[in-house]
Amino acid sequence: MVASLRDRAAALGFDACGIAPPHPGERAQRDFRAWLAAGQHGTMAWMSDTADRRADPRALWPDVQAVIVVGLSYAPGGDPRLRAPERGEISVYARGRDYHDILKKRLKALARWLGATHGGDVKVFTDTAPVLEKPLARRAGVGWTGKHTNLVSRTHGSWLFLGEVFTTLPLPPDTAETDHCGTCRRCAAACPTDALHTPYRMDVPRCLAYLTIEHAGPVPRPFRPALGNRVYGCDDCLAVCPWNKFAPGTGEPLLRPRAEALAPRLQDLAALDDAAFREVFSTSPVKRVGRDKFLHNVLIAVGNSGDPALAPVAERHLADPHPLVRAGAVWALGRLLPESDVTALARAQRPAETDPRVLEEWAAPGAAW
Repeated sequence: MVASLRDRAAALGFDACGIAPPHPGERAQRDFRAWLAAGQHGTMAWMSDTADRRADPRALWPDVQAVIVVGLSYAPGGDPRLRAPERGEISVYARGRDYHDILKKRLKALARWLGATHGGDVKVFTDTAPVLEKPLARRAGVGWTGKHTNLVSRTHGSWLFLGEVFTTLPLPPDTAETDHCGTCRRCAAACPTDALHTPYRMDVPRCLAYLTIEHAGPVPRPFRPALGNRVYGCDDCLAVCPWNKFAPGTGEPLLRPRAEALAPRLQDLAALDDAAFREVFSTSPVKRVGRDKFLHNVLIAVGNSGDPALAPVAERHLADPHPLVRAGAVWALGRLLPESDVTALARAQRPAETDPRVLEEWAAPGAAW
């Protein structure tokens, strides 16, 4: 049964497949709850709200007897970081089609095959469900949780999307993968904001991926210079992992970068209205943040570009309908123009401004630039 399961998973396009017992392990549970207690999940309240179900698959579905963990490689085939300050860097995972759609379709196909061929009940999950995926993947032998807190595979490096099939079939578990990080700390050294100051624990409120995606408000001022040209996510800790040298580029065409997500010009991104944003990113995970948050990130990158020629790009957004965008424009102008020019703009704009977030940007020249 297990051999045919692996063959079927491979036929559906999955790059890894393993079987875990229906429990992430006591250490994983303990570490997860300690992480929550320390408040290192930031504003992601859904992590704590679903803690009990997330910590134990049996709380999510009492009948589960085994968890099939599959992986789909999205490896870029090299260092994906973009060294071009006038262009926006989008995280590798969001450069192709939305992986949730790809995974769900194939997980459902695998689950249907399993039920029809071997019986038992099944449920499928991706990372939108309250499941501790990485500890389960370790117990399934798919990989281990690295010091950057992401899964690492000896075959696919740090670039695997995960999905799970819960089943009532008592499948034999695979041998759990062991930790192969050793003394390496390249991921911690590469982190622009020291979010990995403790190995194996992400200080989420410092993470640029969190700040550009999950965090609803403006990127906190102390972290803006470190953002560089990143407009959605950050791959630095993943990109430097030595295990990536064994990872060939993804073989999945739908996960390969689309032209509009590979080194787009900041001035083009800044020109997107809501309709254009939805059209450009309609099949991408980028759409989840919405146009206003995305443009806030873009304007921070504009300010970090150091190119005064981009100042008009920011100035046009001083009258944007959304205060998050206007606040980003103020900060960008403070980075690109002489203080006297910014003061003149402030005198013209502030009388009409009412949002406290934008007024705070105008009132803090020493902190903003």
